[in-house]
Amino acid sequence: MKTVITYGTFDLFHTGHLNLLKRAKALGDRLIVGVTSDAYDLSRGKLNVLQSCAERIENVRLSGLADLILVEEAEGQKIQDIQKYNADIFAIGSDWIGKFDYLSNLCNVVYLERTKGVSSSNIRNEKFRIIRMGVIGHGRIVPRFLRESKYVSGIEITSVYGRSKTRAEAFAKQHEIAESYDSLDAFLNSVDAVYIAVPHHVHVEYARKALQKGKHVLCEKPMALTEAEVLELQLLARENACIIMEAVKTAYAPAFSQLIHIAKSGAIGTIIAVDASFTKLVTNSRLREYDPKQAGGALTELASYPFLVIAKLLGTNPSRVSFIASMDKHTGVDTFTRAQFIYRNATATATVAIGAKREGDLCISGTKGHIYVPAPWWKTESFEICLENPALNKKHFTRFADDGLRYELAVLVNLIQRGEYTCNYLTNQESAFMARLIEQFRNHLNVDLLSD
Repeated sequence: MKTVITYGTFDLFHTGHLNLLKRAKALGDRLIVGVTSDAYDLSRGKLNVLQSCAERIENVRLSGLADLILVEEAEGQKIQDIQKYNADIFAIGSDWIGKFDYLSNLCNVVYLERTKGVSSSNIRNEKFRIIRMGVIGHGRIVPRFLRESKYVSGIEITSVYGRSKTRAEAFAKQHEIAESYDSLDAFLNSVDAVYIAVPHHVHVEYARKALQKGKHVLCEKPMALTEAEVLELQLLARENACIIMEAVKTAYAPAFSQLIHIAKSGAIGTIIAVDASFTKLVTNSRLREYDPKQAGGALTELASYPFLVIAKLLGTNPSRVSFIASMDKHTGVDTFTRAQFIYRNATATATVAIGAKREGDLCISGTKGHIYVPAPWWKTESFEICLENPALNKKHFTRFADDGLRYELAVLVNLIQRGEYTCNYLTNQESAFMARLIEQFRNHLNVDLLSD
């Protein structure tokens, strides 16, 4: 007897799940199905699971395809189960190709073709229908977004749009996306929501068209290059009963929310200074980051992160903001910029660079102590409350899963499912504030340049 074993969350059981189990069953005589426990899903960063473990087990049982159902409790259990049940074949969806090759010394590993473009009509419970999401663009960040989307229930990436039909088709085929389009109207008609991942200068154009079509929008940062454009998009979203969210992943991360809460709770007294840095070396001057026509430069590329934490802790109405910058002599974009903020009772600095390096940390200074967040602070995972008496110091740790893009996507899904249009993770006022700072810098207001 040939035994096949497979695993999954099986949340909101749909045709894709059913087809996968049928394909796995056809490989042998006996099918064992592992269903992830609630605790294991949480530990591995699987977000937004809408049904309990018991409900998901019942989903699998009702399929009539499983000869035995297990609960997967922890990392490493697959090896134990394969050995315990003498499994001949480990089967899993093709979107995990390569991930489980390490099991090939125990049994035959088979990656099964997944069902592309699962529609809402396939969902057993219409209350929690699958949200069809399309991706606008196919640049460097999109493959990471696709990987992260696997960890969020209730959403399916069903299509990709690109101005080049050939490139869009190739990308869709490579990443097993059901549909590709070079017609924006046809693309928008096929989805419920879009993720915009194109160069900064065309964010507004695509976001505006999506909102006018009644589609929810998750837009890469910066959402826009002027405050007026951000306000326009926010108004358009309200008028069309849509969500527009700016994809600054840090804002939606669990540890960052905890950090902001603790800092504002008085744990270090009154906050008097915030100093945040984000730098990376971009050595290829042909990339988008160095193209002024695509709004390149360190500030537009990276400053959304330190601007976010400054807004969260000190507010969106500083009395003065000034900049010191170093410009690339060939392209004219900024390679190093430090923004300096003055508030009524506090100060802040935001340092960003694509042509220089410094420690990417965050320090929040208060009248009773400080909070230190080590690099990379924008992937907030750990931080320490440091007081005058070191014996009273306290460290906090909350896992930041992989790239963290799943956090913003999970918030979007939750908002859509609940019929809500704004959230506190990143408010409309904070998005407008960040755009206002970018606009000020690009208009050369209160900007001093470092000499060559």
